[in-house]
Amino acid sequence: MPLSGLDIFKLLPKTNCRECGVPTCMAFAMKLAQKKAELSECPYASEEAKAALGAASKPPIRLVKIGVGARSLEVGNETVMFRHEKTFFHQTGIALELKTSEGKEKLLSKIKEIESYAVERVGEKLEAEAFFVSDDSGDKEAFLNAIQMVKEHSSKAVILNSTDGDRLKAALEFLKSDRPAIFLHGEITDGDLDLAKTYGAVLILSGSSFDNLKDQVERAEKAGIEDLILNLEAPNLGRQLENNTILRRSALKKNVASFGYPLFAYIKAESELDLLAKASMDICKYSSVIVLPGYDSAMLYTLFTLRQNIYTDPQKPIQVEPKLYAIGDPKPESPVFLTTNFSLTYFLVSGEIENSGTSAHLVVCDCEGQSVLTAWAAGKFVGETIAKFIKEIGLEEKVKTRKLIIPGFVSQISGDLEEKLPGWEVLVGCQEASDIPAFVKSVSLT
Repeated sequence: MPLSGLDIFKLLPKTNCRECGVPTCMAFAMKLAQKKAELSECPYASEEAKAALGAASKPPIRLVKIGVGARSLEVGNETVMFRHEKTFFHQTGIALELKTSEGKEKLLSKIKEIESYAVERVGEKLEAEAFFVSDDSGDKEAFLNAIQMVKEHSSKAVILNSTDGDRLKAALEFLKSDRPAIFLHGEITDGDLDLAKTYGAVLILSGSSFDNLKDQVERAEKAGIEDLILNLEAPNLGRQLENNTILRRSALKKNVASFGYPLFAYIKAESELDLLAKASMDICKYSSVIVLPGYDSAMLYTLFTLRQNIYTDPQKPIQVEPKLYAIGDPKPESPVFLTTNFSLTYFLVSGEIENSGTSAHLVVCDCEGQSVLTAWAAGKFVGETIAKFIKEIGLEEKVKTRKLIIPGFVSQISGDLEEKLPGWEVLVGCQEASDIPAFVKSVSLT
């Protein structure tokens, strides 16, 4: 039976030293109970506590890190089956394959293009996290050249894909301070274990069955290697979904320690549609690292958007600071728009105001990160609260205009808002942000 936070607290030193990163021993005990921390983070844990809590305090799915520095890829450490139960914490890492058979010039161009590709969505920078370097040409020099180009032109994590031990050793020697991962195709060998221990590399184990994968994990753990990622081979997408679910459930619900590691998927498909379907399933259903066989910016943007949605805390909407924003170079006479502080809403509205070619003031009300209709339904985006916020930010002293444009979906608040803001004219705007440019052209805003 799992220990409660209070049971764990009784075994801790109760010094409240904060060296574990939380303010009190009780708070640390609660993190241990929730599998969000490890006992090793407490510098003063007694031998008795280590004996009693050592295994019990381990997260059900180990946190594994590939790479070093700010752009390292951290995966695992998940605690729930479904995001609505709490949230997912470490988003699926997306790796792009580089094949040595593509040639040096093409590889260099591809690396630079991938490295420079990033998009900003609702205030977050979205990009691929790793390169998957495949030794498909069988040429040691080409393999090492590809790795050297990645190291020189990128700081992304690196996953090595080669079946040749000598080439892997040479690559690891070159990357010895970069903490790469090694993708193993068959049964783990003593040579693989030696490489992992010598160079501190992460091992991606490939298993043909649950039992086979479990045996390999136990062999690696016996050798003192615990930075593992699991790849259970499957003949089709349905079987992979089933495998991922069983592995995740076994780790979280059944406490099967051998399956308590992040999951991996090397995606292959005959068409772009199949590739997108497989990648989407893996992101939604428990793969911690996926490898795409090619670079396609449109597909990446689609997967970035899906991943961001899945790994956003459903209990804490992404939000921006509630305040008055200047869009473009507004003057006191410039129009005033109104919206909520839900990030997606803010970035869509502000972007479309920019697209209209109009400089404007944008009042972003504090609605706890809720969208327009959700905030209105919750009573957080109504005449009284909006008027109060407008007075708090001193809008009337900052602008000369007395026209306020509200979202079309909440046209019903216009009358109440005019009552609460004497002297202001409330204009009902468009329902969709994409219609803002056309709306600006169709009405007089001065």
